[in-house]
Amino acid sequence: MAQLYGYVRVSTREQNEDRQLIAMRGFGVAEKDIYLDKQSGKDFRRMAYQKLLSKLKPGDTLVIKSIDRLGRDYDEILGQWRIITKERHISIVVLDMPLLDTRQKERDLTGTFVADLVLQILSYVAQQEREFIRQRQAEGIVAAKARGVTFGRPPLERPEIFNAVLLAWKSGEISAREAGRRLGVNYKTFLVWARK
Repeated sequence: MAQLYGYVRVSTREQNEDRQLIAMRGFGVAEKDIYLDKQSGKDFRRMAYQKLLSKLKPGDTLVIKSIDRLGRDYDEILGQWRIITKERHISIVVLDMPLLDTRQKERDLTGTFVADLVLQILSYVAQQEREFIRQRQAEGIVAAKARGVTFGRPPLERPEIFNAVLLAWKSGEISAREAGRRLGVNYKTFLVWARK
């Protein structure tokens, strides 16, 4: 018997999936048949998505809220769509885009062409958005650095005994590892300090 499954994805653990879950329930997808990933859509190596794929059988229907919830890489979205619909004979329903409903088996050639065209456009837009996010992030980092913002952990302060330990190391009395141990840091950190 054909089964109805839902797929929900948010990019980070902080994002809220409620809007998508409400849409799934409203469409009639049972709670136990909704698969949720909290990670980026840059590729399809997502645990819940892979588990869902293993459950899907010919004749089943996969429901997603919008095409960008499936993924953000243009070529990969098209590839997944083809595998799911053409090779595995599973229907896909995109709730935000009624043209992307493959349950209509008797669709004429024009309808199929329009659906394929809409999918390609939406997949392209999803990938562009991903690239814009990456570009905005890089620009934000550059702007923050120009304002003097530093990233990463703050540098460790050198202990008061640093100069004495440095002299002992330079004279060959102790190794870099021993110097690091005495200072309470990794020997690599000691060597960085020693070169400054």
